[in-house]
Amino acid sequence: MSFDLMKKLLMMTILLLTTQLASSQSVEAFVSNQLLTYPESRLLDIYKSCFQDYMGAEHLVTNRERVKAYLETELNNRQELDSMMTWYAEPCGINGRYVRVSLRCITEQYISQEQLLDAFIRSANTSPRPSVESWRETWQSIMEVIDRMHLNLPHMEEDRLFIDNILSAGRYAISHSPEYRAAYHPHYRIVEHSIFEKELKPLLPPFVSE
Repeated sequence: MSFDLMKKLLMMTILLLTTQLASSQSVEAFVSNQLLTYPESRLLDIYKSCFQDYMGAEHLVTNRERVKAYLETELNNRQELDSMMTWYAEPCGINGRYVRVSLRCITEQYISQEQLLDAFIRSANTSPRPSVESWRETWQSIMEVIDRMHLNLPHMEEDRLFIDNILSAGRYAISHSPEYRAAYHPHYRIVEHSIFEKELKPLLPPFVSE
């Protein structure tokens, strides 16, 4: 083997290890922040944020009126909305390709119902959705890092099996855990990062949108 080829292979190996290390650190940072911000999280909730980041909205939107009616139903549930977390927007998962935009933005009149609805629908429909198989491989890589963190989350093995089963069935979307819903009352819509940055973020108070 020539010296140049050995040098090239060594550089490629170093680059691969550096990339893997950065990816591992990103997963650890996200999971640690998730558990610090939402201590009632289960593996299901970590998984949900990660697949939202990777896959975007759970369904293509073909019926705007149905989506609008569902949004209005949530907005009419005052008891739930009054118990929401105080944030207006937060990035999904590890890379923040999508943003969770809280319905608090509507109830506090920073953005309109139609603005959020339009941003959500375009986010759901305009970007090609990755395959479930590619997401399954990505999640397996994430789980390898989570396992090394030795988190001992409640219902860990039960949640792991549930996630494995839905991915084996060719599905990926799940709901938040009952514990997460009871503690944090999540009511939000997923918006693609660039749409959020250009259209919604400028409408929010600077101290909550930076």
